[in-house]
Amino acid sequence: MDHQAEVRDFLRTRRDRITPEQAGIVGGGRRRLPGLRREEVAMLAGMSSDYYAKMERGNLAGVSPEVLDTRALRLDDAETEHLHDLAQAANSTPARRRSRPAPTSIRPSLQRFLHAITGAPAWVVNQRADIIALNPLGRALLTPLLDDPDARNNQARFIFLSPAARTFYPQWEHAADAAAATLRTAAGRNPRDTHLTDLIGELVTRSNAFSSRWSAHDVRLHNSGTKQIRHPHVGDLEFVYEAVNLPDHPGWTMFAYTSAAGSPTEERIRLLGSLASTPSGTQSSATADGPDGPRTRQ
Repeated sequence: MDHQAEVRDFLRTRRDRITPEQAGIVGGGRRRLPGLRREEVAMLAGMSSDYYAKMERGNLAGVSPEVLDTRALRLDDAETEHLHDLAQAANSTPARRRSRPAPTSIRPSLQRFLHAITGAPAWVVNQRADIIALNPLGRALLTPLLDDPDARNNQARFIFLSPAARTFYPQWEHAADAAAATLRTAAGRNPRDTHLTDLIGELVTRSNAFSSRWSAHDVRLHNSGTKQIRHPHVGDLEFVYEAVNLPDHPGWTMFAYTSAAGSPTEERIRLLGSLASTPSGTQSSATADGPDGPRTRQ
């Protein structure tokens, strides 16, 4: 991806969404576009118009953290972190040697930890949203994704390329927004990850829904939230999820989906676990157990 274009478009889209009234600017004459002008952002940030114009042209080399933390663009935590990631990429030189490929298998001890979580679906994904490993409930919950040929074991592909995703996620628009924003965040942190950029290129080419979201330059920290799922075997489910980054595997995140005690979801997840434990229950061939845990199709 063109790094300068990434910086330029991110800053421009953040500027365009702020109206003069929101920024406390009175008057300002007639405007062709509703957002702030460059010189107005510079004034609010306490910098020269030329300096901010240089930034918005995509040049973040040498820009201080204090400038990046400016409140003029009203960036949230995810957007501020993304801007710092873009600046770090601008100030670093590409590695001369090819970096060691990211691991695609999970440690047996981590897999045992996943299997020890018996009351909630749990799984591990990498920064591209590939499913790395799951516990039995996680496998049962994600069977529609794991068995879908369009998904190829990837959550983003499932959301944007599989027609089944609009049934599986009743709030599909919200799920699609989050998936695109999460990939944009990952791309800012890892601009030289060719596997990630290949996935993004595939989705931009094949999905208008993804392409329009990608051009919005929205980012998101995927730490916690709620998720609604309509499972083909047990019906509607409502979860609260927590995400934990795995330091030994940069870019890997473990998700656990929990439900309120005594809720219909808790009862239905218990039923799903019973179905999955029977020979004719819901099982996916995409993550069949090997001697050291699940083997994940890559």
